[in-house]
Amino acid sequence: MPAARTPAARMPALPPAAQPKPVPQGDLPAPSVTVEGERPSKRIDRQVYDIKADLSSGNSSAADALGNVPSVAVDPDGSVSLRGNSNVQILIDGKPSAMLQGDNRGAALAAMAADDIESVEVINNPGAQFGNDGGGPIINLVTRRNKRAGGMGVASLNAGSKGRANAALSGSYNRGLFNFQGGINARHDGRDSTATVARERIDPLSGAVRRSTQASSGEGLNDAFGINGGVGYNLGRRSKLAATLAYSKRSNDQHGRDRYINDNAAGALDSDYLRTSERNGSSESGSWGVSGEHKGEADGELFKTDLRVSSSRNRNDSAYANRYAYDSDGAQRAFSRQGSANRNRITDLTGDYERAVDRAMLKLGYKLARNEGKIDARHVNIDALTLEETENGARSKRFELDETTAALYGSWQWRLDERWGVLGGLRAEYTRVDIRQLTAQSSARNAYLSTIPSFFISYKASDQTTLRLSYAHRIQRPGAGDLNPFVVYRDEVNVSSGNPRLRPSETDSIELGLDTSLGPVDTNLRAFLRKEHDLISERRYFIGDKVLLTTRDNSGSRQSGGLEFSLSGKVGKTVSLSTSGNVGYSEQAYLNNSGSVARRSATSLNVRGRIDYQLSAADQLQMVLNAQGKTLIGQGVREPASTVNLSYRHSLTPRLNVVLNVTDAFDSNKTATRIDSDILRESSERRYDGRLIYVGLSYRLGGVTPGGGRRPGA
Repeated sequence: MPAARTPAARMPALPPAAQPKPVPQGDLPAPSVTVEGERPSKRIDRQVYDIKADLSSGNSSAADALGNVPSVAVDPDGSVSLRGNSNVQILIDGKPSAMLQGDNRGAALAAMAADDIESVEVINNPGAQFGNDGGGPIINLVTRRNKRAGGMGVASLNAGSKGRANAALSGSYNRGLFNFQGGINARHDGRDSTATVARERIDPLSGAVRRSTQASSGEGLNDAFGINGGVGYNLGRRSKLAATLAYSKRSNDQHGRDRYINDNAAGALDSDYLRTSERNGSSESGSWGVSGEHKGEADGELFKTDLRVSSSRNRNDSAYANRYAYDSDGAQRAFSRQGSANRNRITDLTGDYERAVDRAMLKLGYKLARNEGKIDARHVNIDALTLEETENGARSKRFELDETTAALYGSWQWRLDERWGVLGGLRAEYTRVDIRQLTAQSSARNAYLSTIPSFFISYKASDQTTLRLSYAHRIQRPGAGDLNPFVVYRDEVNVSSGNPRLRPSETDSIELGLDTSLGPVDTNLRAFLRKEHDLISERRYFIGDKVLLTTRDNSGSRQSGGLEFSLSGKVGKTVSLSTSGNVGYSEQAYLNNSGSVARRSATSLNVRGRIDYQLSAADQLQMVLNAQGKTLIGQGVREPASTVNLSYRHSLTPRLNVVLNVTDAFDSNKTATRIDSDILRESSERRYDGRLIYVGLSYRLGGVTPGGGRRPGA
């Protein structure tokens, strides 16, 4: 596949009136570079990664695509982290979506087809135009758009190991004043898993230790379906209107087995039982939006407005049966049933205005948003003899949260001369949070005003070398699940709850970057430093002899720093090599249950390497290695993990390709954590049905020249 050419950061001399207008914010041109797969396009405030050259994109999910972006890690549960930081905000075309909020994020990313994504923007230090809906850095998924006249599309059909399968169809059509684009996909997949947990509860007074173990397994494939579409209309030469619509649905059925063995304080057996579970549920997400833009008469003048409404609904029903080998207290609970229904709706209205002012570009904007969350949990005890159902009032709760945000921002981008460029911005956000505990018939309200500054400096040292410096202050607001105070029982020994007293956490981040070419090798280096206080992190403690509660607290701080690197180039005409990653140090302070401050630190190296080998004109082989180092999480650490993925593509015709993907070729995918606090020592390991094999066909409709190659941009 030929490399795509993209512009990089170039700063021409200050233009007189006859020279070109200043470019919009964030789009300072750069020296031309070759972009293949994960090679970044250089922007003053972000890195843009083109994923179209990823051979696996035809039959993989958005979660798989993110896993191939430098410094981004996606575990099999769908949790996303960037440079080891799990506080990541994921946007779609620059806007928040309910489908990517909270516990729904993993399922949504697994259901979204990778082929619907044009590029991935990584914004470590977001500018003033970005809100603090999730705080922290931003990953923006830019969906595919075809701006050329005529029609084009891609159809794919893939079959995988153990009955997995997926199919997708996407395309676009431009004619006259109208343009259309859309896609539809269906997936039948999932991963079985096994897990072990060894736990020691430490009595803070006597030092006595109570031990317990848990061995688990889960299996079941899920079905997912998604459809999206959009239409645009040109109102003459200066104005455009557009509308989008999307819907997705995913099942999350699963069969599980958990064996619990608990000792008492004397070290003797206290209980030993097996719990089997049958879970069925579904998640639905939908969104619609309308937008418009108008070019004014003044130099570089542009008005834009955008309204997006998105919602998600998750429902889960689980039935449990316990079979006891031994129970010392005789309080055996043979059967129970638990259900939950979570709903989330986001309404987001934004407006932007920009224009050239002498040697600079001014940009102003506003945002009005409302985030509504509802959580309804119901737990039922079932009599072992009569099978009569009785609602457990202590475990059945209803909770609602409404969050309203109003924001204003302004930014100023200035070219000082042919080498220097500056972009500065300030954002002010007013937030009001209303909490209603419907079961307890109580409510609370919190409101606060935040100011968020940011700046970016770019210096072009030569035609091949550009230096960048950026700073941003961000806040992370707690979500509905973080604030919900009710205790949710995952099983008899593991429960969780939110904390309604949580405050927003605040982050200061600074980054120094170097983009250059060392001979045939494109090189990108980023030195970064990040400090967080009032950190929202996990805290665990016992609320009974056996029951461990996981909650959230503003009980700590964290600082991290390191060096991120990305190198790419070609060896001869047939082999392309790229490697990226980061080496970093992080230190986290948190409160022990005794009230004392404890500190934990870790040094980690995360590496991603990729080899592309053009075997022949029709055959291409790709290998990707992902290795994640140790990461701090709450009161513990996540252990290192690594995977190797293989892809092979053979072009049967210029339009028809056959693709083979092997995910986690060495079946090494696992998530291992370790917690060591003053009252708890715990080690856990979860292994997944890692090695997955997919083979499929991809057919291109349109976008191919008579000579057999693809049209530029197709």
